[in-house]
Amino acid sequence: MATYATGLQVEPLTIPFPAPAHLKHAIARLHSVTKRYENTTALDNVTLNLYPGEVVALLGPNGAGKTTAVRLLLGLIAPTSGSVRVMGRDPRDASARTGIGAMLQITRVPETLKVREHIDWFRSYYPTPLPAGEIVRIAKLEGLENKLYGKLSGGQRQRVLFGLALAGNPDLIFLDEPTVGMDIESRRGLWEQIRWLASQSKTVLLTTHYLEEADALASRVVVIDKGRVIAEGTPAQIKQRVSGRRIRCITELDEEFLMALPSVVKVERDREAVIVTAHEAELVVREMLLSDVTLRGLEISAPGLEDAFLALTGKNQPTN
Repeated sequence: MATYATGLQVEPLTIPFPAPAHLKHAIARLHSVTKRYENTTALDNVTLNLYPGEVVALLGPNGAGKTTAVRLLLGLIAPTSGSVRVMGRDPRDASARTGIGAMLQITRVPETLKVREHIDWFRSYYPTPLPAGEIVRIAKLEGLENKLYGKLSGGQRQRVLFGLALAGNPDLIFLDEPTVGMDIESRRGLWEQIRWLASQSKTVLLTTHYLEEADALASRVVVIDKGRVIAEGTPAQIKQRVSGRRIRCITELDEEFLMALPSVVKVERDREAVIVTAHEAELVVREMLLSDVTLRGLEISAPGLEDAFLALTGKNQPTN
């Protein structure tokens, strides 16, 4: 059992996350995939299945292999070994690509075209595209149709790119940092649309550095590090992999005393307050209250998805 800088402990790695009972066939799959670039192994014997109606959050630090996994599923690169299938076909086949939509950070579209022109342009690539009005509705682009893309705000551009990813009415959608540049209201609005897509049996693979976003949207979280899948499960299951809770309060007790209490693994200061991480929070709180009658502002919280990510990867922050 390993302890990282978070002060929380990670439970031993469990068996891979099983497919939901009502889902028999994966819409996309990496099977025992290894991808090497000269002397660098980007993915090492990775198996990943994506099922209809899922929102899967793929998380990991920089260089973990997330981008390589997405590029393989998009058919942009081929594996060194193993197999990649999308809707039962090689993702490099044109017939498979018509069922895929992607919103990537590297996407560049002409700034001199209007939003509606972009929509019509992208729709022309597909045999059975979504109606333009439906794209406008889903991406919440009403009133922006006749505006130049180059004149839009960052959040508005993200909504346009989201709409363009849906132009072909895809069954598999890749969303890379979809809410970057959005205000809170717009972000929550896009979350609603992503949930709606899942309710229509669409499959969404989400990469994001907003752990709150992954927690709110994902039916399954896959954590990858150094080219390997190190954890997989529902957000609740991932969080349960980390033991310990945080106690935040204002107290006169010094750090040496607090560290000596049973099950305490970490003590840190947060302005006027102290944060104690412990495996048996109730026992620690009782001892603190007995020793400091002035203790106030007491809060106890369970580990969040960010805590689990940091403990699993041993990194300072989640990145893409």
